[in-house]
Amino acid sequence: MDRFLEFAVNHYLLVGTFVALLIAWIVTEMARGGQSVSPQGLSALVNQQNARVIDIRDPAEFKTGHITGSDNIPYSRISERLEELKKEPDRPIVIICNIGQTAGAAGSQLKTAGLTQVYKLEGGISNWKSQSLPLVKK
Repeated sequence: MDRFLEFAVNHYLLVGTFVALLIAWIVTEMARGGQSVSPQGLSALVNQQNARVIDIRDPAEFKTGHITGSDNIPYSRISERLEELKKEPDRPIVIICNIGQTAGAAGSQLKTAGLTQVYKLEGGISNWKSQSLPLVKK
């Protein structure tokens, strides 16, 4: 620990720049489509706050397996369905994609439209599957 403090004091510009970049990255990630929620957190949001789960994958991917109770609104159609989603502005929304990347962009659209409780599933449906959690196949 003493060596770290010595390094930080001797290289304060380097350490300060690193801390500033780290903070900027965290703020950017949080603003980019909502907070991430774990699969367990998703279950809690659905059970305790009646969160709406939106799967933004293509319909063909959705049919291969999706989370119980999730609605399929492909990413390409999110903007068309904004008015429907805005009818319940206080209801949390959890967005799901394959690995969690596209959900951030969809979440940004929803936040721009005025929805405040927007979450994305951490790791997407891939993370859900890797934890052997149940899927509906239809």
